Amino acid sequence: MGDKNLLSKIGESKLSRRSLLKWTGLASVPVIAGGVWSTKYLSENKNIVEASETIVPTCSTLDCGGKCMIKAHVRDGVITRISTRSDQELDEANPYMKACVRGRSYRKNQYHPDRLKYPMKRVGKRGEGKFERISWEEAVAIITKETKRITEQYGPASRYVHQGTAVTCGTVGGAQLARRLMVLSGGFLNYYHSVSMGNTAAATPYTYGTHQTGNSLDSLKDSKLILLWGHNPSETIFGNTLHYYKKLKEAGIKIISIDPRYSNTAVAFADEWIPLLPGTDNALMDAMAYVIVNENLHNKDFVDKFVIGFDEEHMPEGVPEKESLVSYLFGKKDGIEKTPEWAERICKVPAAKIAELAREYATAKPAALIQGWGPQRHASGERIARGGTMLASITGNVGVSGGWASGYGGIPRKFPMGIPVPENPVKESISIMNWTDAITDPSKVTTKNGLKDGDKLTSNIKLIFNLAGNYLINQQPDINKTKKILEDESLVEFIIASDHFLTPSAKYADILLPETTFFERWNIGESWASGDYIILSEKVVENYYESRSDYDWLSEVAEGLGVGQEFTEGRDEIGWIKYILDETRKVEPSTPTFEEFKKKRIHYWRYDGPRIAFKDQIEDPANHPFETPSGKIEIFSKRLYDMNHSEIPAIPIYIPEWEGAQDPLKATFPLQCITWKGRNRANSTFANHPWLKEVAEQVLWINPADAEMRGIKKGDKVKIYNDRGIVMIPAEVTTRIMPGVVAMQAGAWYKPDKNGVDTGGCANVLTSQRITPLAKGNAHQTMLVQVQKA
Repeated sequence: MGDKNLLSKIGESKLSRRSLLKWTGLASVPVIAGGVWSTKYLSENKNIVEASETIVPTCSTLDCGGKCMIKAHVRDGVITRISTRSDQELDEANPYMKACVRGRSYRKNQYHPDRLKYPMKRVGKRGEGKFERISWEEAVAIITKETKRITEQYGPASRYVHQGTAVTCGTVGGAQLARRLMVLSGGFLNYYHSVSMGNTAAATPYTYGTHQTGNSLDSLKDSKLILLWGHNPSETIFGNTLHYYKKLKEAGIKIISIDPRYSNTAVAFADEWIPLLPGTDNALMDAMAYVIVNENLHNKDFVDKFVIGFDEEHMPEGVPEKESLVSYLFGKKDGIEKTPEWAERICKVPAAKIAELAREYATAKPAALIQGWGPQRHASGERIARGGTMLASITGNVGVSGGWASGYGGIPRKFPMGIPVPENPVKESISIMNWTDAITDPSKVTTKNGLKDGDKLTSNIKLIFNLAGNYLINQQPDINKTKKILEDESLVEFIIASDHFLTPSAKYADILLPETTFFERWNIGESWASGDYIILSEKVVENYYESRSDYDWLSEVAEGLGVGQEFTEGRDEIGWIKYILDETRKVEPSTPTFEEFKKKRIHYWRYDGPRIAFKDQIEDPANHPFETPSGKIEIFSKRLYDMNHSEIPAIPIYIPEWEGAQDPLKATFPLQCITWKGRNRANSTFANHPWLKEVAEQVLWINPADAEMRGIKKGDKVKIYNDRGIVMIPAEVTTRIMPGVVAMQAGAWYKPDKNGVDTGGCANVLTSQRITPLAKGNAHQTMLVQVQKA
């Protein structure tokens, strides 16, 4: 092979370093300073060909909490491969993640043949996915014109910026930039809530006054027992979680997984799996509390000093008798003792196991009950969140290293500033669950079901910015209901979307724009939970075809709306990165300058030892009261009591949820269906990734007992249905899901056939738009279905 042919072969195939070594016969690849390696490629004729590679440390700004530092290997302007940190690069004091299967596959996503290349406008019916190519000038002109028209005709409250999660972890994200533009040009209808954890974020403060209830994970070394309650960190990836759980496992600390599904976390780390029916968590919690109190295993000194609502002696004034936790547990009001036998009939955990778990948790000292966010995405989500805080409180596991206050689990930490969004002239806001009603009939959005800071909405939603988001359709509950609303062009009159691919949501755009990837723009990546570091996300390669960052084209729209200077303040993307670092340095003096950051690539926030939620309140209660009305931990919340709402009681107790384990609807749809976040996707991102599709097939998990009575075998295509929709995917018959429950991975792309039956495995065809009672949040995980062999 001649020199030119060899170079051509190498260039065309984008060979990895290992493959290049194989091609050239070299034993090693020498590395030289500055992040560049160079080697001599030998042809069959022993001619020498020079080639070089630049290695750029960077990180993604996708909706993944790990924020691993990845290394992009670039040659001739092309990313040839991705590598990750070595074990020698690990900072034990604040470890950042090693890239998982998602992080290592970013290059394949970058050069996916289906990536959007040009701006386009819709030419078919909305939702058909038919577009034609236009220029950027025309796209910007149309967006500007339609934004002006709709604003003048319906007012600024007709404008809505949808949830765009694909770049939420970067400090410069499209949805945030669109909100800034909307505010500067008159305002927009905003939403509150996160679909990830809105229910627990709203409920947890009723116990503690804040949702910052977690400890940093380095504190878990002091635990004697860890309960992972609906928590699957090995796949959801919250910061540097895996590093610590590996150490806990090696140290022999007992870990119990409580979950309807034997998750990958349970496989990797748990010593025991306790399955329970979805939505019955409070029944199990109540029975555990019964055993703990009945056997005098609660921390009496802690309760006396710090807790309101435990028994009749610790109640707020003005509340009648028999409303305390103890009165409830022993049936003083309803005549039902909340024994393990009572709970077994509801949650299906054997009574003996409930009693054993209760004793083990109460006597471990300290023990950590860590709640995941899956259980709170139920109709009973707020009660489940507060149930965990109740158990932590009565056992005294609050404010101590190795314990965990439970609930939301936020960890006090440092954050970089973001691009500022001025005060919104439109004061009203809605729950993320209200937006379809705000399109069809704003009068349905009231203060009772989600409206805040106003008496009524002044307009229907007529304009939607959907930037870096697949929540418009794919991640939205009850897809069939939503698609009918969006297909009606007399309702929402104009939808702008930017994305990397023609996602199910992008098909509903009127103008569709090709967005840059994190390899093609500047940003700052920040991890979740206890991963306290920021990483520079650098522009590594030039933009793919005609893709542009949201900041670029939004700046032009801002100019057309007459607020160009106000929007950019004269800064480009790097200018905003410098601004963010400079502003953060005013609060956190250790923050590097941009030039320092370019050299360091990663900046660690440092702390003096583990961070323990409520440590100050427990050690010095006189000077550090809890941020509740009483200044104490409120197992009984007088605020909730005064609401007099049947679904949000003052103490966290079990109440059967709609479409739950005890709903009469089970006669028609007998199986509870849940979803999980898998290792091969970040929400719906990477659902079309060829490598990651091989990591986990989209299947329905069904227990052998449920499969047998339906004549279903592994690999059979099955029909999963309820009165909202139908999904058809293969069955995975497995004991890793308990009887009475089926499960599928969340985030698969909606793919309807000609009859409207989804063949992609998108669970949101089956989910409901009913909201939770307190937070007015989502209950995606509460759904009843039937399954039959197709």
